[in-house]
Amino acid sequence: MSTPVKVNQGEPELKEKLVNLSRVAKVTKGGRTFSFSALVVVGDGNGSVGHGLGKALDVSESIQKAVQDAKKNMVKIALHKGTVPHEQKGKYGAGKVMLKPAADGTGVIAGGAMRAVLEMAGIHNVLAKSQGSSNPHNVVKATIDALSKMRNAYEIAKQRGIAISKVYEG
Repeated sequence: MSTPVKVNQGEPELKEKLVNLSRVAKVTKGGRTFSFSALVVVGDGNGSVGHGLGKALDVSESIQKAVQDAKKNMVKIALHKGTVPHEQKGKYGAGKVMLKPAADGTGVIAGGAMRAVLEMAGIHNVLAKSQGSSNPHNVVKATIDALSKMRNAYEIAKQRGIAISKVYEG
């Protein structure tokens, strides 16, 4: 008699969102060979988010590879009551983004690629603007750069050597 095995033991349930899927053509002497490139964002909705790129001859296989890559590139971000703790700018290549905290009930005011990252991270209220490149790859990486620079009050107090209770942690 076998015992039932739990799936995802201690691992949080990750959601995934396809940001960009593009068909790429390679021209050879025998004609064109088509392959697919997928950009995926994964997150647990509680401050962890990652992005990944997968390439394959089949759409589903490229998405699967992208999800595996995204799980390897997960980062933990600081959240404060469902929004970002402070204003922050992020940059990757020509992609520049700006994130601002928003009042409760505002929602996610952001464009396509940024919206996917912010929703997967578990941010519910934020004002965001993408400046510069609109390339989804650069926008996603710039957004994750801005989120990874975020610090909450507890982290700042710890760096300054001030004793603060962890009651604030939100």
